[in-house]
Amino acid sequence: MLTHSPRTRAQLERGLLRRGFEEEVVFSVLGTFSEAGLIDDRLFAEAWVSSRHHGRRLSRKVLARELRTRGIEEETVREAVDGLTDEDEEQAARDLARRSLAGSRRKDEQTRVRRALSVLARRGYTSGLSYRVVREELEAEGVDVELPDPDL
Repeated sequence: MLTHSPRTRAQLERGLLRRGFEEEVVFSVLGTFSEAGLIDDRLFAEAWVSSRHHGRRLSRKVLARELRTRGIEEETVREAVDGLTDEDEEQAARDLARRSLAGSRRKDEQTRVRRALSVLARRGYTSGLSYRVVREELEAEGVDVELPDPDL
């Protein structure tokens, strides 16, 4: 399991138990692996956040959810996603909005807005941030479009 891709302690535990290994053996082996540095949930979480944020432009909310589903403890999740600043998150959202808007230049403004907002929503960005960056990116293009209030 470790040779395929990095795994969390919880993922390894589930996998070994599912394969029929006794709990005592599993906990002993995982303890030894942790001591040897082969399993480190903190490093896994930091690498996951960095990779998924910079590669897929995912929001902190989505990254935290992904880490929780992989069995990372809440404190470690918080520490990993806290490494991303508000500026990092805004820049990632802006990049996504810019890319979406660039790919839909021949569409009407409302379609462009809807598509850009959908991209940002799927990546977990808040409506306030999403509406703001889409509006600013359209303004930078010289497009004047009225966006609805995201709090309605």
